[in-house]
Amino acid sequence: MNIDALVFEIGSTTTMANAFDKLDTHPVFLGQGMAKTTVENGDVAVGLHQAIKAVKKKLGVNVLDAKKTYATSSAAGGLKMSVHGLVYDMTVKAAKEAALGAGANLRMITAGLLDEDQLKTLSSSTINIIMIAGGVDYGERKTTLRNAESIAALQLDIPVIYAGNIENQKAIQRIFEKNNQSDHLFITNNVYPKIDVLDVSEARTIIQAVFEKHIVRAPGMEKVRDIVSETIIPTPGAVMEATKILYGVYGDLITLDIGGATTDVHSVTAGNKKIQDMLLAPEPFEKRTVEGDLGVFVNKDNIVDLWTKHRLTQTLEWTAASLESTLDDYKEIPDSRQIPLVRKLAVMALKIAVERHAGTYTSLFGPTGRTTYAEGKDLTEINVAVGTGGVLSRLENSESIIKEAFDGIAKDRLIPAKTIRFLVDHDYIMASAGVLYKDHPNAAQPLLLQSLARR
Repeated sequence: MNIDALVFEIGSTTTMANAFDKLDTHPVFLGQGMAKTTVENGDVAVGLHQAIKAVKKKLGVNVLDAKKTYATSSAAGGLKMSVHGLVYDMTVKAAKEAALGAGANLRMITAGLLDEDQLKTLSSSTINIIMIAGGVDYGERKTTLRNAESIAALQLDIPVIYAGNIENQKAIQRIFEKNNQSDHLFITNNVYPKIDVLDVSEARTIIQAVFEKHIVRAPGMEKVRDIVSETIIPTPGAVMEATKILYGVYGDLITLDIGGATTDVHSVTAGNKKIQDMLLAPEPFEKRTVEGDLGVFVNKDNIVDLWTKHRLTQTLEWTAASLESTLDDYKEIPDSRQIPLVRKLAVMALKIAVERHAGTYTSLFGPTGRTTYAEGKDLTEINVAVGTGGVLSRLENSESIIKEAFDGIAKDRLIPAKTIRFLVDHDYIMASAGVLYKDHPNAAQPLLLQSLARR
């Protein structure tokens, strides 16, 4: 058996090794090995080798003989970024969209001049990449330059991406050279070049390239780099790439990714033209939100609190003692006893995550009275919802979990009024397809469609 590519996905709770063949002719998914992620053990490579061993046993071949090896990672908090802009609803929002769309988790967001407390927080953080934005092209310059001076003076020796007013680019270079930080500076297009215009695609590409060069400092990641011959990108960025691929098949769609620590929502849609004309601020065509408090393992207690234990016992038809016993013996990979609870936690995680992702109508009062506007991402034109992640990919009939979540979403949100299709990434390969797309663009779509069709 030949293996064209082996793709590792190192998540917050589980690590996978996916094997693929015939990527340039008739792409096929060969099999998958899975193990617990071992960040807490001090070495993510331990879990990775366990996953490799599992897929090797399944396929009966040495999978490390694959022609190419790739990886995606969200372990140890994934790609942690801070963004620093001028006005929160304008340049800060644009920088935030660029970072999230690239697969980052935002740990710090500031608007205006950085103060002493914010600089102390930044210098003591575990952030992987800093993004500085601010000022439309040929607009305000001073705030961004002052922030750049303050950040460069910290001499943090971590990557800094400048994505602000293009007039400042040469001055920014001089600031970082003066502080012996020029090797850590990356300059890209302004993410907010004009009022109400977002330009985040190049910034996202730069973020992922910087991530790969300065790979996440999770314990043992240097060993992962030793066995990966090709690209390493953030897992959420790979899932976004796969969502964009599926947009070419289904049109406007949303991807729902429930993990042990977070729930991510990726949407690719321009929305309804009438609603677009009502928006108070622009929204990206490709949008990702990440809910760091909604995960079915690490953050399960947050979701239990959203349900309340009383409601959970009623909906599960369990006794209070049975619920407490299951929570006390809760596992990363659920057993049959735990599965009914996990399904309900997944429903709530999806419901809240989509409500936070979706926009809504809002009213403002002016000289002529009340006017209705739209604010946030318009999902009304969505045709398909795709589920991925360990919960949705592994549980039976998980389409029903997605449907139940959508049925419970607050009616004031900008979600489809029409009937939409619910599909599931049964092979659990969305991130793998996303990372393969760069080198094997003709393989990613067939692999995804096979996974969505599989039962």
